[in-house]
Amino acid sequence: MQKKSIDSALKVNRGIEQPPVVNPYIDNFYSKKRTGLLTKDEYLKGILAGNTTVLSQAITLIESSRTDHRTLAQSLISECLPHVVKSMRIGITGVPGAGKSTFIEAFGGLITAMGHKLAVLAIDPSSERSKGSILGDKTRMESLSIDPMVFIRPTPSGGSLGGVARKTRESIILCEAAGYDVIFIETVGVGQSETAVHSMSDLFLLLMLAGAGDELQGIKRGIMEMSDIIAITKADGSNREKASLAKALYSNALHLFPPPESGWVPRALTTSSVTKEGLKEVLDTILEYFKLTESNGYYLHKRREQSRFWMYESIQEELKNRFFDDPAIAQRIQEYEQKVLNGEMSSFAAGAELLKFYNTQ
Repeated sequence: MQKKSIDSALKVNRGIEQPPVVNPYIDNFYSKKRTGLLTKDEYLKGILAGNTTVLSQAITLIESSRTDHRTLAQSLISECLPHVVKSMRIGITGVPGAGKSTFIEAFGGLITAMGHKLAVLAIDPSSERSKGSILGDKTRMESLSIDPMVFIRPTPSGGSLGGVARKTRESIILCEAAGYDVIFIETVGVGQSETAVHSMSDLFLLLMLAGAGDELQGIKRGIMEMSDIIAITKADGSNREKASLAKALYSNALHLFPPPESGWVPRALTTSSVTKEGLKEVLDTILEYFKLTESNGYYLHKRREQSRFWMYESIQEELKNRFFDDPAIAQRIQEYEQKVLNGEMSSFAAGAELLKFYNTQ
């Protein structure tokens, strides 16, 4: 038999040596991803070193509803408390269209230019389908999101402001432990979330829009009483005169309310995020507020009152979690729910019986 020739025109060349991967720690990342969470010490070490990746992972841990994750998160928060830096917590809200994200981007640049580290915790409305953030503030703050002195974390509200508020409060502690000395807490807009944000911030900044019919609509006791500073945005071009008029209206309205416990006299200012006019005045006013409240002791007093408030909020949250996580309750709750839907039992009676059963176990 004739031997088959193995000669061929096809020739395979030796490949070139591949360059190293961009991230030399990629193998560690995948190994951690396979094995699960980081240890508490690894989280703490990364946060204290200012590692934003670890900080993000730790906040994700806080946002988890799993029992083991909550236990680890609470232990981590306790370890971070002795390392928090003195900070300025500023709550920012405003009517839809007031330009909250644009203001934060422009104002944040002014903050970092002074050498401060800024963390922006934005509470976004959630999609009813995916439960994720709708607005995506991180994508709308282009220059701020690439600033190494800035950390931006949007949190989807998920339809539950109470739970998000507690998680945001805990995220603030982690950010302060990571060295961020200015914290912005941005809300979805004027609504019930302002009360929660006010309970975790040192200063409350309300952004209003002139010339949109908000001059009278904005003068409402609840939101105005909480505001330490009102900034009328987009005060440029043809809107400058309208902004000045709105400033005068809000200034007059602020004097109608009783003086706040802080001893601070709330002010109305005008600003433009495009031309940067008024931003320095807003910053100077904020610094003046903190100087006053630190000297008269209100800064520390408010922090202590907020800590007490969140202690009771945590108790309520934990009791609710324990109730719904109880296997016996999970087994019975569907039965009672069906009775309520069928009109066989009132909602109040069903709730009372379930609580009674839970307490007698």
